[in-house]
Amino acid sequence: MLIIPAEQVLAAYRSGYFPMAESAAPGAPIFWYTAKLRGVIPMDGFRISRRTMRYIRKFGYQPAFNTGFEAVVDGCADRPDTWISPEIKNTFMHLHELGHAHSVEVIREGKLVGGLYGLAIGAGFFAESVFQLEPEAHKAAMYFCHNRLLERGFVLWDAQFHTEHLGTFGCKAVPQKKYMTMLRSAVAMEAR
Repeated sequence: MLIIPAEQVLAAYRSGYFPMAESAAPGAPIFWYTAKLRGVIPMDGFRISRRTMRYIRKFGYQPAFNTGFEAVVDGCADRPDTWISPEIKNTFMHLHELGHAHSVEVIREGKLVGGLYGLAIGAGFFAESVFQLEPEAHKAAMYFCHNRLLERGFVLWDAQFHTEHLGTFGCKAVPQKKYMTMLRSAVAMEAR
């Protein structure tokens, strides 16, 4: 089983880098990325539409945490074009076993219908990917994740890249210098 050593991954995230494989193929090259403009969802600026909240209530979506980590990673990787190679998956499975990687599951009638996963260091959460099998379930995952991060005292929610879609949740494009200041502060703090 090929994995990136946990210490290397944690050190990279503390320095503002994250890994992505070139493709889902076993043995695909893994590259380390950073962004001049980093996607950050402000803890006090998260937004979700009333329509989405109605969907969450209508479908009875319920949150769970760390109950189906592997299934969430598999759900995120189940798309035609993905950077989640077997090595990336194995690395995050190992990080999960060590207590660093976490998942948010969206449950409906006892079944996993969406979720997201990421890495926690100090009071920083570094979201990796999200998926859904039912309408609005990925938005429910974002909502449940945000509430959990607030409850647990997190101060940084890193979404890696700013996109128009993430902007609908309040995501901001943060210049690298400012991001690094936020990052150093967050990883030096503790969250539950």
